[in-house]
Order: sequence, then structure tokens, then C-alpha cells
Amino acid sequence: MVYKVIDLKVENDVAVLTLNRPEVMNALNTQMRAEILDAVREAPDHARVLVLTGAGRAFCSGQDLGDKANVANIDLERTLRDEYEPMLRAIFDCPIPTIAAVNGPAAGAGANLALAADVVIASEAAMFLQAFTRIGLIPDAGGTYWLPRQVGFARAMGAALFAEPVPARQAADWGMIWEAVPEDGFEAHWRARAAHLAVGPTLAYGRLKQAIRQSYDNALEDQLALEAELQGDCGKSHDFKEGVVAFLEKRRARFEGR
Repeated sequence: MVYKVIDLKVENDVAVLTLNRPEVMNALNTQMRAEILDAVREAPDHARVLVLTGAGRAFCSGQDLGDKANVANIDLERTLRDEYEPMLRAIFDCPIPTIAAVNGPAAGAGANLALAADVVIASEAAMFLQAFTRIGLIPDAGGTYWLPRQVGFARAMGAALFAEPVPARQAADWGMIWEAVPEDGFEAHWRARAAHLAVGPTLAYGRLKQAIRQSYDNALEDQLALEAELQGDCGKSHDFKEGVVAFLEKRRARFEGR
């Protein structure tokens, strides 16, 4: 696919997907959702970590509602089922680690796009806004899934009902995101985080993601059985053998992601 509203660049095993409609604060339209889906599916063939970020002053302002004439005709259920769900599932199921580098405001579906990533690193200039009730809607794009799991019932309900901005620092304190860092040096920071993951044990990262996510639905005995199965896979990997040898030789492991 030729990308027109996103950029995808791969360097040193890091794929950086940049939402690139800065004139509308990277609002999500049909074209952008299709391009994100394609890029997320493509990235694991060329990189060992995927970063999503935004061009300009915003990460993503959410659904592009267009003009008033189009709003009356929008089929939100179809849009969510046919366009958002595949995109979000691709991010959630991505076999390599995913980072949302939230450079500025993330609102509505844009906030929940960020929360779909494995790790969210936000600039202190960023904020997260469940804006939906401001226009008579409920949180979508996974918002009713991510929020209660990350911040608990009370905070999820309050953030959704009152539709008030949650600054990046507060989001980190709540456990909504991994960390909030100063705006100055933000890009260098997330790039260093991505570089760390890009030289890590990629196969183990994938199994780790699976184990943590399935834990929400598993009883203890089921989770212990899953851990054993997935650890067995990791124990057969090249990276495990390299990790043990490196430990015994008192050097840094040189993982290959297999």
C-alpha cells in the first residue's frame, strides 16, 4: 500500500508509524485506519518493535467527523466493526512489542488508539480525553475495555462520564500509561526505549504479551499451565541459550529475536 496519511519508517529494527494529518490533529478517517492496519500488519516482517506517534502538536484527535452534513449520515456501528476493530486487533495482536509515543493531545478514539499499545510513553505536553459524552456518545475504540483494566472502575467511570482531560503526569500516576516524561527530550527518550526492545528477546516478548493478557480470563491453575507451556517455547529458543551463555560469561546477551 502507498501511504498518504501516515508515514512508516524502519531503522535498526524499529518501525515508526507516524500519523500524518497534522492540519486536523491527526484525526482518524477511513484512509488513515486502512493505512494503520496495513502498516501494523507489515511491521513485524521488517522490525522487532513498532512505535506509533503523531506529526505536529497532537497525537490524535479521534474520529474525523468532517462537516455537519456528513455527521448525520455516519454509520458508527459499521465504522467500528469494519474499520476500527481490525485496526485495534492488529495492534493488540502484534507479535512484536508496540509503543505509543504520545507527543500531544490524544482524544476520543485517539486516546484509545494509544491505549491499545503494549506500552504508552507520553510527553508531559500530552493529555488523554474520553471526549465521547461531549457529543452524546459512549467511549469506543476499546475505551470501555482498556480503561477499567488500567485505572479501575471508579476512575474509568469518572473519566468517561465527565469527559475531562487527564494530563500525562496524572495518567502515569493512575496507571493508565507507563510513563510521562518532559517534553524536552521526549523523542530521544522514546527512541531509546524502542531501541532497548529492538535488541531484546522478541520471541519471549510475544509470549509475555500473551501470558499477561490471558491472565484476565484465567483461573490460577489455567494461568500456571499457560505459563509452563509458553516458558517451554521460550526455553527452546536461540535467545534463551544465548542469554544463559552470556550470563555465565558475564557479558551482555546478543539476542536475535528467535
